[in-house]
Amino acid sequence: MADEAELERLTARRVTLIYRLDLIARGAQITYDDGTPVDMASEKARLETEVARLDRRIDALTQTLH
Repeated sequence: MADEAELERLTARRVTLIYRLDLIARGAQITYDDGTPVDMASEKARLETEVARLDRRIDALTQTLH
């Protein structure tokens, strides 16, 4: 049961990251609290790496549940 909750949490996190990647693809700009712009190329790469990591974790959890 804990694995199912973890799977739901990871899947929800992945959806959020995919949404953020979509916003970046549409030209969104993010700034830090002090107004400094975030390097969007670096942010995109970071999010893509995190999505890939989540994909691996989700796959591993899915394998243990079946």
